[in-house]
Amino acid sequence: MHALPAAPAGPKHRQIIVGAALASAAALSLFMGMIVTWLRMRDQARAAGSAWVPEDTAIPMVAANVMLLALLPLCVFAQWAFYAAKRQDRPHTGVALALVGVVGLMFINAQAYIWSQMKLPANGGTYNSMFYALTGVLVAAAIAGVVFSAVAAFRYLGGRSTDSEVVAAHALYWYVLSAAYAVLWFVVYVTK
Repeated sequence: MHALPAAPAGPKHRQIIVGAALASAAALSLFMGMIVTWLRMRDQARAAGSAWVPEDTAIPMVAANVMLLALLPLCVFAQWAFYAAKRQDRPHTGVALALVGVVGLMFINAQAYIWSQMKLPANGGTYNSMFYALTGVLVAAAIAGVVFSAVAAFRYLGGRSTDSEVVAAHALYWYVLSAAYAVLWFVVYVTK
């Protein structure tokens, strides 16, 4: 009597990528909802005849522009990490993930610089609340991205070099965060 051959292996589960995609979609929805609220409050303030931006408030645009420009190499480094991880090139994956983390920290530092230089009045009203809410959520998401970089490096370099899924999820997260900041940059820093 002959036995049947073993069944082929099932498809690979992609829980990390699906989880990162859902978390990224939720974060993008949060950012877009907050930006719509910003635009609505700005239009209401202008319709009432009051100034939206408090007087004597100077936004340091150099830092805001540097933050936007820093996202390009950050996304390139995240893609490099995924490219290297897919080819099981551990040294390049480690370097690329470290660079993503460093650029992410510089991004957070630039936003902290903007906060320190704007010197918004304590009773500035809706603009201050919305500005700190939007940029604060952005910084929290960037901190989560830097932590994600450390976790991806720890997991991949710690012995799971055949599993590049976490590095792909990491790159997806930073792509979505970059898109969200590009919209935030235009609405909050450029159009004011």
